[in-house]
Amino acid sequence: MINSINFTDKDRQYKTVFFETFGCQMNKLDAELSLGLLQEEGYKIVDTVDGADVILFNTCSVRQHAEDKVYSHLGALKALKKKRPEVIVGVLGCMAQKDGESIFKRMPHVDLVCGTRMFSRLPELLLNIKNHGSHVIAIDEDHIVNVKRAVTYRPNFYQAFVTVIRGCDNFCSYCIVPYVRGREISRTIPDIKEEVQALVSSGCKEITLLGQNINTYGKGLNGNITLGDLLSDLNDLDGIERIRFVTSHPADMSRDLIRTMSRLEKVCKHLHIPAQSGSDLILNKMKRGYTAGYYRDLISYARELIPHISVASDFIVGFPGETDEDFQETVQLMEDIRFQNCFIFKYSPRTGTKAAELEDDVTDEMKRARNMRLLELQKGISLEENKKLIGRVVEVLAEGASKSDSNKLTGRTRQNHIVVFHGSREFVGKLVNVLIHEVTDLTLYGTLT
Repeated sequence: MINSINFTDKDRQYKTVFFETFGCQMNKLDAELSLGLLQEEGYKIVDTVDGADVILFNTCSVRQHAEDKVYSHLGALKALKKKRPEVIVGVLGCMAQKDGESIFKRMPHVDLVCGTRMFSRLPELLLNIKNHGSHVIAIDEDHIVNVKRAVTYRPNFYQAFVTVIRGCDNFCSYCIVPYVRGREISRTIPDIKEEVQALVSSGCKEITLLGQNINTYGKGLNGNITLGDLLSDLNDLDGIERIRFVTSHPADMSRDLIRTMSRLEKVCKHLHIPAQSGSDLILNKMKRGYTAGYYRDLISYARELIPHISVASDFIVGFPGETDEDFQETVQLMEDIRFQNCFIFKYSPRTGTKAAELEDDVTDEMKRARNMRLLELQKGISLEENKKLIGRVVEVLAEGASKSDSNKLTGRTRQNHIVVFHGSREFVGKLVNVLIHEVTDLTLYGTLT
């Protein structure tokens, strides 16, 4: 373990850092917190590796493709490291936690391996490398992440992610997250409220509460505290306009939480609740803890209480043993639920998980075909559902200029639809009403009313 270091003015000399993040929203927030810490120690963020003193990759291990991409990026840095040996190259996050020392063996020019619970010590780890040499590793599984957030540093001035629980205790058979993120640890409500109040004071209008399994928020805290309690407390805070939360696990999503959502006006009526499969046989192999019928009933209950709620999902195709009949049950679930949108992935074995012990018997060709089938199905459903919004007025939080047309603004509805509309910069950061007149499967287009 690295001993605590007291920084001097000499240590805080001007340096540059290139930082690239892969993976989920939790990774993006960890990147934001890490860069906030580095800025406080005098680092300047740069957009390319060429002029950087420090090059950091915040990694994902959920799929093999994500890891392969990082190793490709690291391999490309060998020539730069040979030319400029003083440059520090680091691997952070889930892949660092999983692979540990083996990263140094595969990529000897890497200087730092920093796990998912150690990024709060990033400045002193970098200083240790500068003073004592490379191959510093920090992957303590029991370290509690506690970062005093620099709230003024965030990508979007009017929105912010807020971690409320880290880790996961579900151990789905295909998932590496519990092994790289650790067991569930909840933050206290006062601690979260203090962070949210600071964000609101700096101009934030919308927060998204994050957790690998956010529905179990409260685990480990004194008393019978739930996510509903946290939402209720945050709903009462002045200045915050909208509250979102992700990601929900169907087995841990209570009807009481749905009832709480229905009565809290600031909580956005949107659920990201991954089904993963429509086949009970595959769900059982995945160790998901529910059936397709349970999932259908849960969504029906949510729509009964909150008629305009939108639902998004995740699916994995080509899980070991998935037959044509199993896949067709997934197709049927998508057709029945009619999700707003879905993230669809081809199964890839993750070493250390239970599913990795099963024969990966679905061919790559079949995985690609099933993946494309679901993508096309979802595209059609999204377009049909979005067309129902033509002629309606929706509330949008204006986030800034549209990436596709700088003369227009973009934002999201409470149901998480992306909206592009004509409007001047004076509306950025405000809740506005937009009349929808055109749609695609991904975007709504309209004019201010």
